[in-house]
Amino acid sequence: MINGKKICVVMPAYNAEKTLKKTYDEIPKDIVDDVILTDDASQDETVKLSRELDIKTFVHKENRGYGGNQKTCYQASLKSGADIVIMLHPDYQYSPKLITPMAFMIAEGIFDAVIASRILGNKAMMGGMPLYKYISNRVLTLAENLIIQQKLSEYHSGYRAFSRKVLETIPLLENSNDFVFDNQMLCQTLYFGFDVGELSCPALYFPDASSISFSRSVTYGIGVMQTAMKYACAKRGMGHFKIFNPNGKKLSG
Repeated sequence: MINGKKICVVMPAYNAEKTLKKTYDEIPKDIVDDVILTDDASQDETVKLSRELDIKTFVHKENRGYGGNQKTCYQASLKSGADIVIMLHPDYQYSPKLITPMAFMIAEGIFDAVIASRILGNKAMMGGMPLYKYISNRVLTLAENLIIQQKLSEYHSGYRAFSRKVLETIPLLENSNDFVFDNQMLCQTLYFGFDVGELSCPALYFPDASSISFSRSVTYGIGVMQTAMKYACAKRGMGHFKIFNPNGKKLSG
């Protein structure tokens, strides 16, 4: 705990057997109260290993997609009584050691959510980020900042932390089950007036780290732009969209 707030780390997993233990071992157990893994119908031994590590494990019998997996993670974290939830990929692309500063930034009441940015610090390509991913990240981030009038360094990191209040307020269940879920969730957090902070996070790209194909990246990019346009229109009263509807489907504690 930090300041009496329960800290929970959630890991949406798919075929993470090779990197799960290394990721889990570096989670700072001195402040983390609960670790939850949701397996999205992996074809390897992710579930077996997770249970051997004594991680609270939930299993999807059928693949629900990256976004669908996260919905289960966040729902489970609220039911566990978490006050601060950090979403960490179990593929060891992001350092678990940053959990502590991310949690403190929320526990101290400075921010409602925190994004670990690969762009701050200029270490993205040093960690092996493919050039096309770096360029598309910068272009999409610039466009999104202009459209929704924000100033984040990136919107596409999969390493983020949220307060319980954020998770209970945003209509998270209205989001896609695909990769654009991350972007929709971050835009919802901003749309509903929560303060989002960032910290620099080096990321590693290696064969066992998860990554999406070029074609899926294009689909993601289109979804990002659609989300930004919906955000801008909703702010101006020019349309009604489920993902920005305060009465939309939400998680329950």
